[in-house]
Amino acid sequence: MPAHLWPDLIAVAGGGVIGFLLTVFGGGGSVLATPLLLYGVGVADAHIAIGTSAAAVAVNAAAGLAGQARAGRVKWPCALVFGGSGLAGALVGAQFAKATPAQPLLAWFALAMSLVAASMLLPRKGVGDPNVHLTPALTRRLAPVGLATGLAAGFFGIGGGFLIAPGLMAATGMTLANAAASSLVSVALFGAATSASYAASGLVDWPLFGLLVLGGAAGTAIGLPAARALAGRADLARRLFAVMILATAAYVAKRALS
Repeated sequence: MPAHLWPDLIAVAGGGVIGFLLTVFGGGGSVLATPLLLYGVGVADAHIAIGTSAAAVAVNAAAGLAGQARAGRVKWPCALVFGGSGLAGALVGAQFAKATPAQPLLAWFALAMSLVAASMLLPRKGVGDPNVHLTPALTRRLAPVGLATGLAAGFFGIGGGFLIAPGLMAATGMTLANAAASSLVSVALFGAATSASYAASGLVDWPLFGLLVLGGAAGTAIGLPAARALAGRADLARRLFAVMILATAAYVAKRALS
């Protein structure tokens, strides 16, 4: 196979992984997308990698959300409050990120990933409440958590699913299956806001975006049955998710600091 085709194939395969992870866990796709573009595809500019991955993650999250909505796993009132409050934060965070040099940005990215993954490995008393309903008290908890998560998602150039799913679980007590599905609302919104900000500055590689979305469609199709299989194994799914994030964080930190 001609050598010049390998980056394109890696991009399509990476898009498949992103779509799969977004569908199964509600996040993790953009955590891997930026390192994939930088170290796998060979994108030279970290800001272009962030902008392109954010755009692809937004589209793939929207596709995964459609499947999760048909399965009845999305807690729409909670998801919309969280996503709506976080949208402004995502736009502000993206502006700060574009003014931050690439190496420090990636180092902070790795640290944030590690802290969230470590929190997910802590033991939990239960698997969550599958019958969560939005109340005024829940709204008061969801809105500030959503705003802070959106700010982080915009700054790190990610959809934020690996922050959103734990945030939804912490604020509402919902199950991992419901949080993973509901988080896709925010992932799509935050990714769209972040990528729009980067695109306005000419920091999105649109042909590469197309390859990621192409692979993501296949990953979403494979991820839907996997999400059903893991719905009853919340603790196992959460730990697998956390280990994946920790491994990626270690690699990003090594490259950013070397």
